[in-house]
Amino acid sequence: MRLLVTGGSGFLGGYVLAEAARRGHETLALARSASAARLVASRGAQPIMGDLDDGRQLDEAFAEAGCDALVNLASLGFGHGPAIVAAAEEAGIPRGVFVSTTAVMTTLPAPSKPVRLTAEQHIRSSGLAWTILRPTMIYGAPGDRNLSRLLLVLPRTPLLPVPGGGHHLQQPVHVADAAGAVLTSVERPATAGASYDVAGPEPLTFAELLRAAARATASRTRFVPVPLAPVVVLARGYERLSQCPRLRAEQFQRLAEDKAFAIDAAVRDLDYAPRSFDDGIRAEARMLGLAS
Repeated sequence: MRLLVTGGSGFLGGYVLAEAARRGHETLALARSASAARLVASRGAQPIMGDLDDGRQLDEAFAEAGCDALVNLASLGFGHGPAIVAAAEEAGIPRGVFVSTTAVMTTLPAPSKPVRLTAEQHIRSSGLAWTILRPTMIYGAPGDRNLSRLLLVLPRTPLLPVPGGGHHLQQPVHVADAAGAVLTSVERPATAGASYDVAGPEPLTFAELLRAAARATASRTRFVPVPLAPVVVLARGYERLSQCPRLRAEQFQRLAEDKAFAIDAAVRDLDYAPRSFDDGIRAEARMLGLAS
């Protein structure tokens, strides 16, 4: 198939482009800058210049691509969803696979939640043969913005506070497993009109996640439960003082939510068989040179 990929220069995008090439697909990747174009080209895709913030340029890029399907990895949380759908319809692209996130299930008043849900509704009401995938927290390689930072910290940290005690559930998904689900979705017409949660094989508590990460790095870090509320207050103060905060209060608040999702539909329709968290986090630790 000839695929048009948005978000190909991102973390998940690198794995999707590599998997697309392995499966024999021809890929074009939208790039908004020369550096992004070089990056997607290095990943085996033909860059096509276009900017999600420029509707006219986006329409022209999609029309020029002449693709069989759109694989949208670009975040739906910035309000680009309707323009992307419109550009695909205008270009006559019949098929569209869209990556959203299970974060839309949060009970917190996250600013991006209504934007993402509106985008999903726009996709569902479009004329495309659409499929929506909702991955959980993606991990698995350096630069994942989630667990790679934890793995790097653990060997240097004898004591680590755990806000809320770590009792709530997590179900991270390895980036290669998420990429495989994306490509299988686009290849299977029967998935049109369906949405799938894409997560690890089973949920584990945050405390179990931390212990698995410690084992992967041979860390002797001691995890100490601390109350969540004061940590959230401190994080809010840090956000106000920092021009570019690396941690946000909302991240800590979400530790009080169970993030466990049924993957039965993905297993049934996509032959989805995600690796265990123990296997995935050990592999990531090896990539970082931290393996036990």
